[in-house]
Amino acid sequence: MEPTDQTRTFSWGEGGEADLVRDILTDVYAALEEKGYDPVGQLVGYLLTGEPAYIPRHRQARNLIRKIPRDRLLEFLVRDYLTREVYPRLSPSAGTSSPDEGKGPSAPGERS
Repeated sequence: MEPTDQTRTFSWGEGGEADLVRDILTDVYAALEEKGYDPVGQLVGYLLTGEPAYIPRHRQARNLIRKIPRDRLLEFLVRDYLTREVYPRLSPSAGTSSPDEGKGPSAPGERS
């Protein structure tokens, strides 16, 4: 297979699958906290390595997290973060006006 310079796309169904991912992550996070682990660190370890040992068996968390492929978990987390943290800042309908509103995007590396 030859390398290509074309952008590839990746998507998956939003509907009920997003709700399932949210519910599973909520349960796994709670189980990690109950066992005294740093939930973010443990989830990152799992997402990077695929090693289920980062997730305890407590409250069936290990079985739950394995129901969703890691790429879908990662996509959900990135989409949720961008939707909550980045997009509202870029959207003119966010309800806040800034002195730079209407100027367009900044040059790369330029801070606003």
